[in-house]
This record gives sequence, structure tokens and C-alpha cells, in this order.
Amino acid sequence: MSRPYLSVIVPVYNEEENLETLFRRLTAVLDGMGRRYEIIMTNDGSADSSGVLLHRLYQQRPDVLRVIEFNGNFGQHMAIMAAFERVRGEIVVTLDADLQNPPEEIPKLIALVEQGYDVVGGYRKNRRDTWFRRTASRIINAVRARITHIEMRDQGCMLRAYRRRVVDQVASSGEVSTFIPALAYSFASNPTEVEVEHVERIRGQSKYNLYALIRLNFDLMTGFSVVPLQLFTFFGFVVSLLSFAFVVYLFIRRLVIGPEVQGVFTLFAILYFLVGIGILGLGMIGEYIGRIYQEVRRRPRFTVKEILQQDDD
Repeated sequence: MSRPYLSVIVPVYNEEENLETLFRRLTAVLDGMGRRYEIIMTNDGSADSSGVLLHRLYQQRPDVLRVIEFNGNFGQHMAIMAAFERVRGEIVVTLDADLQNPPEEIPKLIALVEQGYDVVGGYRKNRRDTWFRRTASRIINAVRARITHIEMRDQGCMLRAYRRRVVDQVASSGEVSTFIPALAYSFASNPTEVEVEHVERIRGQSKYNLYALIRLNFDLMTGFSVVPLQLFTFFGFVVSLLSFAFVVYLFIRRLVIGPEVQGVFTLFAILYFLVGIGILGLGMIGEYIGRIYQEVRRRPRFTVKEILQQDDD
């Protein structure tokens, strides 16, 4: 069996309502490109009938579809990482299963890779999300760019294309918690971005709630920079200087005016503020220590239960 030119990776988690439509549209696009291709779908421990549907789709097109079955839910990025470790194509495309990024946009990314770019990131045109998610995304993008110095216009868009060299470097990194687009950008020598269509989700619900989004961005910022620790150290230094100046002021005031009771509530407010800052700092340090703990215990990032694929010659 000759190796495919293109590999398309689709992480799947509780997408039973979209899978058949996605597969039909995706294969139509790829067949029309006239290039040998493979589709790798990773079932990330779906609790619905997504696994059954993936087996059915594999029976329909075993020549192009490969299915990786996890024995639990390990997250979207680990689902992509498992496929990265097994891709055979020279160009690798990642695509969400929710159909919000149309598969028909894939040739646009492939054309840019063939022009010489090694990473092509999509950014969503007229993003069809709630005002809150759009606003939060803009703020997070701005903070991430300043902290990590990784320039991505839309970090939440998973419609992206990579050269095989970049994919192999990402797969060999061995990181337990990571953000794949940012990691790929750190390995890229000639990245670019392109506008892609974005439509409203017709079926199913988003798998990223507020907590998951916060968790993902903590991983992104602590996994690619120590700037949060440096900023907190600088802030602690400034607060210490101001606190020392305030103590000197209170000491002089006591000598001049004598004992006072009126400032008790002010002192308590300052105390609570400083305690809150201290707890924030401990939490930030805990994030980094937690990442170190995950790395040193060397547990598997994910476990594969089954792989459906045709045997190579």
C-alpha cells in the first residue's frame, strides 16, 4: 500500500449527530482533490454511539479511514497527539468533528503548505459563537501573545495544516499537557494564517465549558512561558516596598499623633488584599509544580484500546 500524500485528523467526542454528515462531506472534498489520502478519527472515550458509528464508517471505507479507540476520555489534544504518532501523510490537517469549520476549506490550507509554509493556521471568518466567547477569546489571545510571544490570530480554531516534519517533532516532544497549535508554532520555521469559514453548530453541544477553557489557557500560558512567575515576583517586590513604606508611615504617625483606632478597617482591608495576592501566587506556583509532577511520574498520556486500519503491504 503506497503512503498517502495527505492525512486528515479528526478528534471525536460525543459527536454522533455529526459524524455521518462530516464523513460524507470530508471524503467528497478529498476525493475531488485527486490525491491519495487517509482520515484518522480518534474516539476520545465518547459516551454516546460515536464509537459504533465510527466502526460502521470504517466498514464503508476501510481504504481511507483509520480509527483509534481510546479506553477513556483524555482530551482533544491527546486525541490529536495519538493520531500524530501514527500519521503517514506528508501534509497533516486537523479538523473538529462539529462541522463549524467546513471540510470544504481544507484545499485552501493545502495550497498554502504546497507554496512552502510549514504550518498554516486558520482563523474564523464571522465567528458564530456567543458574544461572551468571542470577547473572552480576544482577551485571552492578547494575553497569550504577550506572555508566550506565539502569534496566533485565533488559537481556538483547530482547522490547521502542518508539514510532516513539524508533526513528527510535536509527537516526539512527549509532553503530558500541551497545546498543539502553540507547540507546532514553536517548531515552525515559516508559519502563516488564512481566513476560513465558520458556521453555527447545527447539532450537538460544545464540549468546552468555561472551566475547560480556563484550564486549557492555563496549560497554554504555563506550558510555554515563565512570564507569569516573573510578573508575580515583580508585583510582590513592588507590594513589599509599598508595604514597608506604609509601615514607616504608620510608625511615624503613631509617634506624632499617638494611638488611633480609626485605621483598623483600613489595615484589615490591606491585610486581606495581601493574603489574596499570596494565595494567587501559591496557585500560580502550584500550576508549574503540577506540570512538573505530571512529567516526572511518567504515566501514559493516553491509552489506546483498539485501532481499526488495513494492514500495510
